[in-house]
Amino acid sequence: MSSKKGTDNNHQFLCRFDTLENLETRSFDVNIKRKITSIFIIRKDDKIFAYYNSCPHAKASLEWNDDEFLDETKEHIICAMHGATFSIDLGECLGGPCKGKGLETVDVRVVDEDVVFNSKQ
Repeated sequence: MSSKKGTDNNHQFLCRFDTLENLETRSFDVNIKRKITSIFIIRKDDKIFAYYNSCPHAKASLEWNDDEFLDETKEHIICAMHGATFSIDLGECLGGPCKGKGLETVDVRVVDEDVVFNSKQ
């Protein structure tokens, strides 16, 4: 586990909050139950939203390019495979083949300005 401030045995450091611009997204590989899993975070104003990097329809990675998860207007998360759109705040499917489903949230918090992942999920 990282020894950076804001981390302990239950938390994995991802990045500093102030290194994220508003509506910027980043992906990370984290260790969940001894398995490396891809997640992504979005800064929206003063909040961080985090989801597994997996489309509920196709189970494929969502990003178009590295760290690119939002549509052109930066209003919605969009799946690169089928164009399904999801709300940033809740991860609910707004359109596309995933209707009625949503993105699975990840427990990420800001602790002393560090964005950390709760590795005890």
